[in-house]
Amino acid sequence: MSSSFKSLVVWQKAHRFVLDVYKITLTFPKDELYGLTSQFRRAAISIPANIAEGYTRYGDKDKLRFYNIAQGSLEECRYYLVLSNDLGYKLAPEIEEKLEEISKMLVSYMNKIKV
Repeated sequence: MSSSFKSLVVWQKAHRFVLDVYKITLTFPKDELYGLTSQFRRAAISIPANIAEGYTRYGDKDKLRFYNIAQGSLEECRYYLVLSNDLGYKLAPEIEEKLEEISKMLVSYMNKIKV
């Protein structure tokens, strides 16, 4: 077992995703500051935050609960990407691929705990 949540590759990728979301939302219209920008950032932050919190839990059931919350936030971000695209806001093309990779890694991580 690793010594810190920061050594988890899934956490590292989720953290980089948050940084990407911050960069992307800087280009959103100012009238989105308290709407989509805020919601998107909050959901993105929730992914690595819940991975970190789940990491510290001793019981598998408790760990899985936090990882499941992270997965829910990830799906929320997936919707915000769809919405941002439909509203015509500029997105980096690889952002969806990054989110998909994090999702697959998180599911794999959760499946290993379930065994």
